[in-house]
Amino acid sequence: MPTPTANAASRFLAQASMGATRAEISRVQNQGYSAWIDSQLATPRSGTRWDWLVEKGYNNATFRNSEQGFDACAWRKLISAPDTLRQRVTLALSEICVVAISGLVGAPWRGFSAAAYLDLLEEHAFGNYRNLLAAISTSAPMGQYLTFRGNVKQNTTTGALPDENYAREIMQLFSIGLIQLNLDGTPKLVNGNPQETYSLSDITGLARVFTGWDFDLTGTTKDTPDFLRRPMLQVAKRHETGASTFLGSTVAAGLSGADALKAAIDIIYAHPNVAPFISRQLIQKLVTSNPSPAYVARVASVFNNDGRGVKGNLAAVVKALLLDPEARNESSINASYGKLREPMLRMIGWARAYNVNSASDAWAIGNTSDAATRLGQSPLRSPSVFNFYRPGYVPPNSAIAKLGLVAPEFQLTNESSVVGYVNFMQRLISKGIGDVLPDYSSLLPLAANAQNLLAEINQVLAAGQLGSSTLGLIRGALDTMPANSQNALNNRIYAALTMVMAAPEYLIQQ
Repeated sequence: MPTPTANAASRFLAQASMGATRAEISRVQNQGYSAWIDSQLATPRSGTRWDWLVEKGYNNATFRNSEQGFDACAWRKLISAPDTLRQRVTLALSEICVVAISGLVGAPWRGFSAAAYLDLLEEHAFGNYRNLLAAISTSAPMGQYLTFRGNVKQNTTTGALPDENYAREIMQLFSIGLIQLNLDGTPKLVNGNPQETYSLSDITGLARVFTGWDFDLTGTTKDTPDFLRRPMLQVAKRHETGASTFLGSTVAAGLSGADALKAAIDIIYAHPNVAPFISRQLIQKLVTSNPSPAYVARVASVFNNDGRGVKGNLAAVVKALLLDPEARNESSINASYGKLREPMLRMIGWARAYNVNSASDAWAIGNTSDAATRLGQSPLRSPSVFNFYRPGYVPPNSAIAKLGLVAPEFQLTNESSVVGYVNFMQRLISKGIGDVLPDYSSLLPLAANAQNLLAEINQVLAAGQLGSSTLGLIRGALDTMPANSQNALNNRIYAALTMVMAAPEYLIQQ
């Protein structure tokens, strides 16, 4: 394969990383796409969010009933961790297998619980999807969020039934979806009609498995957060020991809670929907909102068999979807190709490009969920288990709808969020937040020449995708600004970055 151009390398990094940098562009050009992915897969994890919270003293009793520290530990990793591909996949998984900090109920130390969940996703980001399903199914944060922590078996006297929340969502959102799929992600039709994957009786049957699970407080108490990163344990007397039938299979009676869970995960994981359902969403998160059925089928085939007979090898799946011809060949790009960049990814892309750092290591960016004044999105702060946006979202009464396409991230987009994003980025670009500050030393030598300044920003942030008309408009604005002092040069950089990051050709990642 020929050496990637700088623009092609930047485009690849828009899909495969938390954001391009001039150094990373050069690395991709020197190594090639495949070798760069391999080097990222081999890059060790750079510490945990949990350990950072402990190091900063957030396990002090003062913070027992607060979320303090979580936003900082989440942003710190997304912006500065060297394993940029792992961080991108972790973020994607956090929007498929959703936990939100606001729903971490029934225990103190909410910030630690959220950190534990992101750490768990990161641990499994390049691992096996079945192992990930098993891990989240016994994780304390998921037990809190989807309310099966403390779930008890049916009480025939009172008529009380097991909580069905997690049983529903592990099928609907984390594994097989609502509609039976072909390998290429298209619906399986019978007499022209799609077929449901499960019914209420399947939810009821599976819910019996998720009984008896609770926090592991062995040798500790809730006075420290340690129990939140331990897998939950079984309380045998609360567990349903009768048979549990769902998805056409049965978890046998008499099994321990742990063995029943293993059997249930095996049943779910064997469903033919898992590969296309998860593969398509990963493609949507990283590459394009409307992958062709052939693209989905190629990636789902790798999900089902990584070449060594292993199903669910996420490292192989991620590599396949990033190297697929539909991802790499620029001839694939047309008006329906690509995706709206999530607000978080826009901000992090800018931060990575210009070496944003926090000198105190406090990373006081905070919660950026407010759409009117900030990004309208923040790590692990989804408004519901359905994520910030649905993978099948279609903007109503739009050209996108008329073409039969989906545009998931547009569910975050409205008049308020568009203005809020630009205003927030304008402030962030020029002032930072606290000591979270960028380094524009690479841009200062170019700042007096609008054309050179824009060429650099366009290549790093937008993979060269801003057209001559847009660049001409921005250049015209910059040429009205003085360039006769350090402050004036800085103002030209701030204006150029803000205008590029508001441009449609930047906002749509192709």
